Amino acid sequence: MELIELKTNIRATTGNGPARRLRQEGQIPAVLYGPRTEPALLSVNISDLDLVLKKERVGQILLNLVIRHNEETSTRTVMVKELQTHPVSRNFLHIDFYEVTMDRKIVVNVPVITTGKSKGVEIGGILQIIRRELEVQCLPLDVPKSIEVDITDLNIGDSVHVGDIPRQNEVEFLDDENFTVITIVIPKIEEEEEPVEEEEEEGEADIAEEGEEKPESDDEK
Repeated sequence: MELIELKTNIRATTGNGPARRLRQEGQIPAVLYGPRTEPALLSVNISDLDLVLKKERVGQILLNLVIRHNEETSTRTVMVKELQTHPVSRNFLHIDFYEVTMDRKIVVNVPVITTGKSKGVEIGGILQIIRRELEVQCLPLDVPKSIEVDITDLNIGDSVHVGDIPRQNEVEFLDDENFTVITIVIPKIEEEEEPVEEEEEEGEADIAEEGEEKPESDDEK
């Protein structure tokens, strides 16, 4: 995983009012923290952040955070811990940066993707991805972009569990080995609906028959 540079500035104000003014100026409030880091209040340019997020998923971005304060600058290696967005507009509201140490393992969620075409799918089975992300532990630079699972040999009824997935480098899976990640299932057979129109026609025929005049018998004449 590559380090992506992102420039930030130290901010001195807090609260809803200053945060609103920051957003109007094209910035969003941010905070930096970590086990060995004093919390720092920052501001980030929204356009710069948007460009970074187009390169990597939020939970997998490894940043070289450049912190500017007056004429001085410092750098920290961080990951995005949380990114808050507006529920309607989806505009960025606030971001949390977590400082990491390159020689200490971190825990992240990595997406699961499939490769190949399953034998079971080719004969009508349905591919179900039960878990689209897996929790892994590894060094920051070893975080994989995705966990690939080859489904070529999977037939209907077959499954792939966490323990079946080959390990990549020093990546450790934290989910239970027996947890089902992918399975090929039998398609549901839809019950045939009864022909409603024919029933209605039959019903109308019965009514018509009931409405017909019966011929008079000899006794009625």
